[in-house]
Parts: sequence; C-alpha cells; structure tokens
Amino acid sequence: MFDLIVKGGDVVDGTGAPRRRADVGVRGSRIEAIGDLSQAQAAKVIDATGRVVTPGFIDVHTHIDAQAFWDTTLSPSPLHGVTTAIAGNCGFSIAPLGTNPDDGVYLMKMLSRVEGMPLESLQVGVPWNWDTTEEYLAALDNTLAINAGFKVGHSALRRVVMGPAATEREATPDEIERMCGLLRDGLRAGALGFSSSWSTTHNDTERHMVPSRYSSREELVALCAVLADFEGTSLEFIPKVGPFERDTLDLMADMSVAAKAPLNWNVLPAHASNKAEREQKLAGGDVAAARGGKVVGLTAPMTLNFRLSFISGFILDAIPGWDDVMLMSKAEKLALLSDPAERRRLGELAAADHPMRHFANWPRMIIHDTFDPANEGCLGRTIGEIAEERGLSPWDTLCEIAVADDLRTSFGHPKAENEPIELWEARVETWRDPRAVVGASDAGAHLDMFLSANYSTVMLGEAVVKRKMMPIEEAIRLLTAVPADLYGIVDRGRLVEGAYADLVVLDEHSVGSNDMVYKHDLPAGAPRLYADAHGIDSVVCNGVEIVRGTEFTDARPGTILRSGTDTTGKL
Repeated sequence: MFDLIVKGGDVVDGTGAPRRRADVGVRGSRIEAIGDLSQAQAAKVIDATGRVVTPGFIDVHTHIDAQAFWDTTLSPSPLHGVTTAIAGNCGFSIAPLGTNPDDGVYLMKMLSRVEGMPLESLQVGVPWNWDTTEEYLAALDNTLAINAGFKVGHSALRRVVMGPAATEREATPDEIERMCGLLRDGLRAGALGFSSSWSTTHNDTERHMVPSRYSSREELVALCAVLADFEGTSLEFIPKVGPFERDTLDLMADMSVAAKAPLNWNVLPAHASNKAEREQKLAGGDVAAARGGKVVGLTAPMTLNFRLSFISGFILDAIPGWDDVMLMSKAEKLALLSDPAERRRLGELAAADHPMRHFANWPRMIIHDTFDPANEGCLGRTIGEIAEERGLSPWDTLCEIAVADDLRTSFGHPKAENEPIELWEARVETWRDPRAVVGASDAGAHLDMFLSANYSTVMLGEAVVKRKMMPIEEAIRLLTAVPADLYGIVDRGRLVEGAYADLVVLDEHSVGSNDMVYKHDLPAGAPRLYADAHGIDSVVCNGVEIVRGTEFTDARPGTILRSGTDTTGKL
C-alpha cells in the first residue's frame, strides 16, 4: 500500500522527455512507482486527471533567511510550485553571528537597507540567538514547508571577523584566514557554499558600502578556495552593475576554479535591444570553461515592476554620483531635494548616459503611493502627465511630490500589459543558453519594492500558455532539472522512481500568477507585496501535500539541505 498516489495525470518528468500518462506512487518521502497503479491502494489519492504532474520547482536565488522564522510556509513561493529554495545569497546570510551582539544588530540593519526587510519585522520575528552557522541550521530543522539550503555570506563573515572595520578597509592576511576558518566551519555544518557582492546597489544604513564591497580580489579567491575541500558546494556573486569588462570575467573564472565549484552571477536581464551585452556577459561561461571552471548567469524570466522611493534609495544609489546622497539621512535628502541647485545637479547626473538610465526615465514612471493631501490625484498617473499639468519638468515634479510626502512616495515603471513578442523571444533565447539558469526571484526580500517569487508561474503562464513559445516539457526542465544539476541537489528536480516526492499538479492550459496585492501580515504589522497563483491544484514536498489550491496545509515536511549529504559533486 502506498502512502500517496497521484492518479491519472500526464507526467512531465523534468528531463525534457515527452510527457506520458502515468500514476505516481509514493511511500514515505520517495517516489516508489510510476506507471499504471489503478489496482493499487493508497492512504491518500490526489486526482490529477486532465492535469500535468511535474517535479517541484527549484528556486536558486532567495533571501528567505529571516522569513523562515516568522513564516514557516515561506509564502508565496510554494503557491507557485517551489519545493526547494536556496538562500544566503549576495553575501547576506544571517549566520554566523559570532558572540558580539553589535554584529547581529549591524546585519539586521544592513538587511533592512539592502534587501528591503522591515527592520521592525527583523527585530520582532527573528530570535537572533545563534553564534554559528551550525546553530542557525539546527534552529530551522524540521520547521519548514519546503526544502531549503543556505550559503554563508561574505558580509557576515567580514563583520564577525573585522567588526566595524569591515566597512572601512581591506582585510589583513590574518583576518582573511579567520574568515576562511568561519566559512570552513559553516561548510562542515552543511552550508551549501559561499556568496558575495561587489554591486554598487549594496550599501548599508551607516553611509558605507556593505562589507563585501571592501574586499580585494585576493580575499575573494581565498574564500572561494575553501570550497574545494567540500562536496556539493557552489558560489553566488554579483560582480557589478552594467557591462562586464574582461577582468570581471577573469575574476569569476578564477573564483570557480579555486572553489572547484560552479558560480552563478546575478543578474542577467534579457530584452530585444541588449543581445550584444547579453552575449558579452554570457561569454564568462566560456572563459571559465576554458580554465576548467563553470560560470552561469542568473536570469529573471519576467519584468520586475519596481516601487522606488527616496527614503530607501535602493537602486537609485547606483545612478553615478547619487550614491552619497542616497546614503544620507531623510532630513539631509529632504534638504537637498528642496534646494534648486542641488536638485538640478542630481537631475543632470541622472540624465547622463549610464547603465542605470532606465531607472531615471521620469516621464514614463508612474506614482504608486502618495501620502500628503497636496498629492491627491497623482496616484496611478505618469510623472510626465502630472508635470504637464504643473508646468514643471518631470524631475522637478517628482521632487515636489516626494518632498510633500516626506519622501514616502513610491514610484516606478508602469506594468506592461502586453509586452512585445521581441522581448519574450530574447528571454526564451537566454533561458535556452546553457550558460544561464532561470531564477532571480529574491523571495523573502524587497518586500515593499517588487515581487518576483512568482517567477515560475509567470514564466509558464506567459511563455507556455499565452504565447506558446516553448513546450511545457522544456519549461519544466528549466525550472527543475537544470537548477538541481547546477547545485548538485541529490534526487530532486526529476520525477523518477527513487527520487524524493517533490511534486506539482498543474493545469497546463491556465497556470499563471494572480495579480500582486499588499498584505499586512509581517511581524509588527509591516506590509509586503504578495501574489498567489491559479492553475496549480496541489504541491507535494517529500511525499506530503503542502499546498491545495491557493491554501497551505498544516504540514511542514521540508528538509534543511546540507552539502555533501543532500548535495554532491565537484567540477
């Protein structure tokens, strides 16, 4: 007798092979049989007639490190078919913490700045009672709805070893060795690898770059080399914003070779006009392969509709010349944006030719949220329209609106209801490139700024259902087997006998994401952007149903993935 039979569906197994009509029999946490099980008995049956049955989706880029304590469902990701999530990315893990409470306070504030996690939620919702990565992982064992693995972040290592000097200077050889020792301890405990960032968008609340941005090339490579002794580990890195020079490609290749592990870099946008830049960046995979390494670009399968604000300054601080201003206090920023000369200077910097020019296209941006009565009637309109009414430039108009709102105004690009086919062709071309991997959800982060935890159902709904640009077998492989292989995840990512029973039952004719809404369900009542899905009937993790329709069950069968046990392999 089986514990579970998923009956009557078309199995799309994640390998890219054609579908086949089959039942799936589960005993314990594993798939025991795939075939005709019409005569078999089971404690539970899920009717998949007229549906597709796939492996659970694997999200390789999340920031669920803190959310895992206050939301053990890790919503909304499982509602979109995700059964495995990888966290600790961009150098922003919350372990190790060390024994100095000031380091935990610093990391908490840093996360609130760079990853958009409300500080009050981090203070109330996370215990912050571990010192080591081992203790952190143990605190999450047997608590989550889905499987989760965690990297050790560079900024955490630097802060614990160097204290406040982590945001002042390069590390000494002794400090680098101590960081390597902490990383080694984390990997022994089962951390899945190491992550870091040199991105100009990553700055802390104290008007400094985040710790990892002060590292030297030698420090990075030395830390990567620690991974060479550990099976099933990998690297994640954000080298920079904008085009890559050859030294960037060389650095990532050297990091991978030193680690004897794959490196995925973040993030690769794809649209019709950036084919040359995409190819230039993806060439990093060729540079690494020639040296015996592996480097892949992490690509988002959707448009991110950012909600920017001058209060946080995140993303805006990557506009050349704006970084110091966006690191100022609110009072200082208000004074600058109210000063005609300073306002003119910042406007001229934003209007120059630079990689972030897209985020300074003020006339096309719309106002998402306003607060002061003086801004009544601005909501949902383009800044260009409002500027015409007021007889001001779009930049001056945005500044006036924001100053009246005490900088709380949120603004961003309008949602494209019918994106051009050329955009989707560029995306599909990128997904199919073996030097890229689909993901970049940032689940658990940027909670009031954008939502992309629904990337899997957007990808299926737009590229497979609506536009029919790829068969579902291919899309499922990109969401399952490809990320599983990148991370060496054992017995997941393919629906085969003997594998773990991570399953999704979906309607291939209607699957997609529902619209984004605000929910006020974070600790301390803070809000977040949220979306559930349609066309997903059931999600099973380790043989237990965790999602039924748009609702979570009470089950928490997820496993904390540990390197060398739940992941394997070296280059």
